[in-house]
Amino acid sequence: MSGAGACRLLGEVPVLIVHPPGGAAPLPTVLWFHGLGADKESHLPELQRFAAAGLLAIGVDAVGHGQRRLSDFEQQFARPAEQREQLFNTLVAQTVAELPGLFDALVDSGLSDGQRLAVAGVSMGGCITYGAASRDRRLRAAVALLGSPAWLFAQQGDFPVARFFPTALLSITAENDCVVPPAAARTLHEALAIHYASHPERLDYRVIAGAPHFMNGEDWARAVGDASAWLAGFVCRSLG
Repeated sequence: MSGAGACRLLGEVPVLIVHPPGGAAPLPTVLWFHGLGADKESHLPELQRFAAAGLLAIGVDAVGHGQRRLSDFEQQFARPAEQREQLFNTLVAQTVAELPGLFDALVDSGLSDGQRLAVAGVSMGGCITYGAASRDRRLRAAVALLGSPAWLFAQQGDFPVARFFPTALLSITAENDCVVPPAAARTLHEALAIHYASHPERLDYRVIAGAPHFMNGEDWARAVGDASAWLAGFVCRSLG
């Protein structure tokens, strides 16, 4: 229950868990995913901020990262661009495939409320978020920061965008992002609009003006604040 978080395994997946102050299980829960080359510990401040908003905040080591980092990670990502992209997409897809099992374990253990589940992530973690939001129908909310759904469309050109609704989806992109260009996220939101027409408040696309991928602290703090408010608004409120 410490603000420093507690590391454990959920099945074979290493996670870092930060509990909300005074929260009684089962709790509204968000799984948080880091960027390429990082790990769950890299985002302890973000996990703490989500926990302060009332969420059980769980950082996850993506496949090939953190405690299960590829032994030849640097060499693999020094290969030609096409091979790097293929590996990246594989790691993202494998991480997405683990999500239902993670949520099952959290719900079965009594830690998480199965009706108040969410995902969020940055960069590679944002890419994972898009995959998760289109895969697990239990998700009430998702926030993709500086991510892209392009890998989904690369895998399946006619990807059925209707899978996202009714998950409350917020995408936050950076206007001058050359690492993960925002075009694919913007195009996805344009395609999703018709599917969210009955509940437009559950879909939002925001751009941080003038920001690059590696933005300054002020812009990042604002983005995380927006993410925290979105998650708390859709996941922490009573189900009604």
